[in-house]
Amino acid sequence: MATMADVARSAGVSVATVSHVLNGTRPVLPHTRQAVLDAVEELGYTTNTLARSLVTARTRSIGLAVSVIGNPYFTEILQGVEAAALEAGHSLLIADPHDDPEHERKVVRLLHERRVDGLIVAPSAHPSGLLAYLSRHRVPAVLLDRLADAPGTEGGPRFDQVCADNAEPMSRLVTHLAGLGHRRIGLVAGLPGLSTTSERIMGYRSGLAFAGLPYDERLLVHGDSESAGAERATAALLSLGAPPTALVTGNNAMTIGALRALRSHGVPVPDGMALCCFDDFPWADLFSPRLTAVAQPGRDIGARAVRVLLERLREPDRPARTVRLPCTFVHRTSCGCSDASGKPPADPAADPASNPSEKGPRRDRRRR
Repeated sequence: MATMADVARSAGVSVATVSHVLNGTRPVLPHTRQAVLDAVEELGYTTNTLARSLVTARTRSIGLAVSVIGNPYFTEILQGVEAAALEAGHSLLIADPHDDPEHERKVVRLLHERRVDGLIVAPSAHPSGLLAYLSRHRVPAVLLDRLADAPGTEGGPRFDQVCADNAEPMSRLVTHLAGLGHRRIGLVAGLPGLSTTSERIMGYRSGLAFAGLPYDERLLVHGDSESAGAERATAALLSLGAPPTALVTGNNAMTIGALRALRSHGVPVPDGMALCCFDDFPWADLFSPRLTAVAQPGRDIGARAVRVLLERLREPDRPARTVRLPCTFVHRTSCGCSDASGKPPADPAADPASNPSEKGPRRDRRRR
């Protein structure tokens, strides 16, 4: 088996130079770098990761703990994490906490015991045990998608956090529906306790206020971030004496549950119920009608989380920060608009969906 010394002799450089090329620890002239890589390829040299980790106290591995890995949104995040980690020369260990606080602590502990250099975690609705473990063991960590970290002694977060913007995009969905004439707009919200749920509820209420519509607590139901819960919650809305004429769902899984409930109750979309959803997904454009949605930048969120974690490893004492990435409004037809070819209005100032000065609906498309 070839050694690093063999690579150095073949390339005509020092062992230290080979190390710098393979580990990225110091800039190397392009022709020298290429000579080392050619020698590595020719000799079939592979790095002894275990031996290197004993010397450097680093394994060049990252632990990722995210629930519902089968969810298309988290799949996109996983793809972003994997690509960014691989580009940085890090391997990835993955575990599913199942949104259960006890299981969450267990899988995080197991990943930590594997001596990963740092962790990326999408916390559960009750993450106090997780945060206590990370703090107690001083684990470099980035909280992903869901904010869970209370301010520290200096008033900022204790852990780095990367997520999408939640309130403003949800507000835009609501004001878009209000601009189409709807006065009773329901929300199927996610699992209580998650920051994504509370922030999207905040956006829902601010959207109603921008449109000059009153908040009716009966129109806000919880689908607990999963399909079956959303199906039950949507059925409850349909049973009201004055049900909503438009509906917003809080994530992609709940969109599926809401559609099931609407179909089983014989309510067509959008003629019987206008529908907008938070979370776009690959087949949303294949539904009939095509789903108007907010698209989160899942891959970018995953990749940014890796970069933030690597920055933390390089600068362990820098202040923690929260990074928010913008979402995209994907305008289709389930909201009741004519076919918009997936393009949002070109001028937001002229679009009632984003103009708070246009108070109230222009027309009531469906009264009950």
